[in-house]
Formats: sequence, C-alpha cells, structure tokens
Amino acid sequence: MKQHTIKESFTLRSVGLHTGLFVTATFHPAKENTGICLRRVDLPGQPCHQALADYVSGTERGTVLERGKWKISTVEHALSALYALGVDNCIIDVDAPEMPILDGSARLFVQEIQRVGLVEQDAEQEVYVVKEPIEYISEHGHSMRIEPCDHYEVDVTISFQSNILREQHATLTDLKDYPQDISSARTFCFVREIEPLLRVGLIKGGDLKNALVIYEQELSQSGMDYFCDKLGQPHLDATKLGYLSPLNYPNEPARHKLLDIIGDVSLLGLRLQGKVVAYKPGHTFNTQCIRRLRNQILSE
Repeated sequence: MKQHTIKESFTLRSVGLHTGLFVTATFHPAKENTGICLRRVDLPGQPCHQALADYVSGTERGTVLERGKWKISTVEHALSALYALGVDNCIIDVDAPEMPILDGSARLFVQEIQRVGLVEQDAEQEVYVVKEPIEYISEHGHSMRIEPCDHYEVDVTISFQSNILREQHATLTDLKDYPQDISSARTFCFVREIEPLLRVGLIKGGDLKNALVIYEQELSQSGMDYFCDKLGQPHLDATKLGYLSPLNYPNEPARHKLLDIIGDVSLLGLRLQGKVVAYKPGHTFNTQCIRRLRNQILSE
C-alpha cells in the first residue's frame, strides 16, 4: 500500500479545552516519509516534531506531546482521524499549546479530510504486522491485547463504577466505517470529576457542546447553578440525573474510547496490521503500551 497525504491545506478553529484560548490548526500536505508532524507556529523557531509515543509527557484529560519548549495537548482526536482516513504524511500548524477541541469528537477533522481528499505518493507505507499475540496488563485492571489479523481492527470494553455508565462495548472491524460509526463520538466526563477542576480555574474551554457530560451524583441546586454558570450554560434541574446532552450513539462513551485508541496507537509512527482488544482503556495505559511496542519494534 502506498503512502498518502492530503491534496490541499485546510484550517479548523475553536477554543482549547484546557486553556480556553482560541486555537487555530492548519493541516498541510507533506512529503513522503514525513509522518504526522505538529508545528508550534507561535513559538520562536516554530519547532516541529513527529507525533510519536517517545514524546508523551502527560495524559490528563488527553494525550500531551512534549519535547523541549514544544508542547501540544489533546492531539488524539486529530491523529485518530488522520490515521483512520489513511493520511500518512501531514504537517499541522498550531498556534497554542493544545489542539482545538471543536465539538469534542473527530467529526470535523474527518469532514475536512474528506473534503480536500488524498493524494497517493510513491513510497510504500511502513506497516508492522503482528505475528503473535502481544498483551499488556496493568495492576489496575486495564488490558490491551494485540492479535494477528489480516487488517486493522479495534475492540473496546469500558467499565465504570457508575449508575449511569457501567459497562459498554464498541468495535470497528473496517476503517472505512470510521466516519459514520466512530468519528462523531464525543469525549465524555463526569460532573463529579470536572466540578472541582472548574473551581480552581481548569478546563477553561469546556462546555456541554464539546463534551458528553454525565451527571450521576446529585448536587445541591446552588452547586448545579455554579457548575452551569462556569460552563456558560442555562441552569439545569439538579434532581435530574443522566447525560446532560443528547447522545450521538447509544454507546457513545465506548465509541469515543475506541476513537482515542486509534489516535494513541498512531503514535507508533507506522501502520499496524493487527486486532487491538482493549479493556478499560485510557490515555495513560494506551500510550504506555504503544511506547513499549514501539521500543520493541525499533529493537527488532
């Protein structure tokens, strides 16, 4: 299979989830064997590095890449869309320390990639073919198994101690189904997780339009009013538990975790031929597994 890049540049803009800054990301065609590179155009010298597991420096509310002064947060949604749609080479110009959150999914990235289209290049894709099962298990019950398969496939199960969201499953057996079945799945979080962060001035760009917020532990009405005010939303009834916005898919949280895995797996820096089976995935565990696998590949 040949490498591909996008036919022409495109730009997307929105707030950043963490800083609340208005962020512009411009995606450019790139030469063969460039990989997916992110360039901080707001920094002196405009440092530019490939998106690789080697540079993961944090995983709080998203995957963070860092090398010296070059640092970019929440890269996984864009990386997921590029990988799923077959883009091997692309340079992304970003004017802030994080990617724009958009609607919390990969939908708009996918739409723009589809709009501009792809160009086939002369070089062959570099593909790691899984020949025997590889398994990673954490002491906290997370697991990732990568099995031989004649294509790329992902199977995800999530599990939470929650009355609203317990166990969900999602699978993707063909990347061609990603735009319809996965790309619109939004990042999700619990009110109990983000209410304390809002009180100390974090996640300044979060709202009910760029995340699926799950309300499972009742707040006082004054507490709910404060929460809504911080998100710039109309006040909600504190007695009504559940999802605070309509679901795009019945199992949207599981599908979003699958979306995230594709983005994090892309940090291998090459294509993967195999089936990824993940239980209770998260950015910390995902990137730890991919870094170990990348080190293994480089040592072979």
